[in-house]
Amino acid sequence: MIVSHSKDVQGINNAGNENVLKKVLISPEVGWKDYVMRLFELSPGKDACSLRHSHEWPHIVYIVEGKGIIHLDGADNEVKAGSFAYIPGGKIHQFVNNSSEKFSFLCIVPPEGDV
Repeated sequence: MIVSHSKDVQGINNAGNENVLKKVLISPEVGWKDYVMRLFELSPGKDACSLRHSHEWPHIVYIVEGKGIIHLDGADNEVKAGSFAYIPGGKIHQFVNNSSEKFSFLCIVPPEGDV
């Protein structure tokens, strides 16, 4: 069993973008062998984004704080705290913070998806 707080987990800059922080909360190394639950925190502003990319595995995403855009399959989808999304494997996607506040979301992927 694991009970903790995201503030106690050290983050890393994701894909070299200093405006995107990734925290691995649960993983095969920490309690859940089948999936990885990550918390992404995007600083305010359009420079806080992931690159547009795709890969074989799906994502389950839940917006925790703020608002932003999930670019999926050519469409920009506005999301806010409480929104959720399923992103199938093979679909081009991107997360963008286009607001003046922090944009945070949980993202659950299989272990091979935590890159």
